[in-house]
Amino acid sequence: MEIDRKAEYKSEYFAGEMFATAGASLAHNRLASSTILEIGRQLGEGPCEIFGSGMRVAVPDTGLYTYPDASVCCGGPKLLDGHMDTLLNPTLIVEVLSRSTEAYDQGKKFKHYRTTPTLREYVLIGSESIGVELRTLQSDGDWLLKFADHLEDVVELQSIGCRLVPAHLYRRVEFNEA
Repeated sequence: MEIDRKAEYKSEYFAGEMFATAGASLAHNRLASSTILEIGRQLGEGPCEIFGSGMRVAVPDTGLYTYPDASVCCGGPKLLDGHMDTLLNPTLIVEVLSRSTEAYDQGKKFKHYRTTPTLREYVLIGSESIGVELRTLQSDGDWLLKFADHLEDVVELQSIGCRLVPAHLYRRVEFNEA
């Protein structure tokens, strides 16, 4: 982890190996920024706080260290150590999908994330077409999957008391940018 902190680029870390992450497209960056702005505006001065992709998230049970596009924690951040750069208690995690990460974000990465005791919702946002996928932890431990693939749909983020409207997220995105 010390190597990652000193590196000039971001890497994910798992099982003793570091994996460099590639730069993101214009569409990806616009979607991540719009999502952070929308959620941040709705959270206001409440008990939850949103972080961008510069905040590393640790999954202690599996050993994954990753940089989601956005993460929200409620009740104050719990951090790994004195460096103040690794979040341990995300309530919600957002990943903007790209061709190269889509299968991993939907599959193996979610398998890691769902072992995080504080995680209640996982949001995946398509960068090549309109699509917001919401996975919500249910009281019985199962995850409920919902899709929003129209601009007028509304995605209710119950864990943080916010909502996402694809029309707001995609307003500046042109799909040939992805």
